[in-house]
Formats: sequence, structure tokens, C-alpha cells
Amino acid sequence: MELKTVHIEKPDDLNFILGQSHFIKTVEDVHEALVTAVPGIQFGLAFCEASGYTLVRASGTDPALVELAKKNALALSAGHSFIIFLGVGFFPINVLRAIKNVPEVVNIFCATANPTEVIVAETEQGRGILGVIDGFKPKGVEDDAGVAWRKELLRKFGYKL
Repeated sequence: MELKTVHIEKPDDLNFILGQSHFIKTVEDVHEALVTAVPGIQFGLAFCEASGYTLVRASGTDPALVELAKKNALALSAGHSFIIFLGVGFFPINVLRAIKNVPEVVNIFCATANPTEVIVAETEQGRGILGVIDGFKPKGVEDDAGVAWRKELLRKFGYKL
């Protein structure tokens, strides 16, 4: 077995969701979940098929995001993994519940806009995702000013009253 890291390539302002499922209909079901959860959502989705033709399957509402998803899914090449890139102004918090409720989705590894590395194990059979490195390590513990900044930010975006 060999351990590798795969850097997720994306523009800094895009959020993405990395997950795992268990069935080829993931592409259609996740697509439907996204457009139902947020009307007008812009996204690209790619899924690594783990049996049969073992292809990267893709869908979405924005051709450039679909291409970005396909490129990153192929770089990962981890069976039954999927990656979703959300357009600028669309956020995981608004779609995660809908994605988690898709019956074939078994795991969400991360949902972030941070620089991300995916830890992948490769054997003779194939590849699997072991985990992710999402962003950077903490530089300390927040103080009162940090708490105030966090609370102000959440209220600015309308996530808290």
C-alpha cells in the first residue's frame, strides 16, 4: 500500500464538498438534491465509478464547474468518491443536509473553501480516501476579540441573529 496526497485544485473563492457514496445513481440523485435545495444553484459534480466501466461520471449546471469537478475527481481516482464545486455565492451550509439525505451518500469528508489535501491510500486494487487536510493548523486559542470577530461575522452573513 502506498499513501499519497492529492491537492484539490480550485480558485480560492470556491467552496467544494468531498464525499463518498455507493451507487452509480449518485450523480443524478445529488444533482436533484442540489437544484431542489437551492433554486438557481451553480455547481459541478463528478463521481468516481468503482465498478463496471469505472469512469468519472459528471453533471451540473455550470460547464466550467463540471470540468473542474471532473479534473479533480480524476486526480483523486478513489472509488465511489464524489466532489461538488459550488459557484461563487453558494455555500455548503445551504446544501449539506440535502446531500446527506441522498440514500446512497455514506460519508462527507469535508465541505470548505480552504486549500485542501486529500490523503489517499493506493493498493493494487485501487484507491480510497483516508481523510483530508482542510486548511491550516491553529495558531492559538481565540481571545475576547476573536470571539467578538466570529460573532460579528456570523451576524453579518445572516447565520445568527
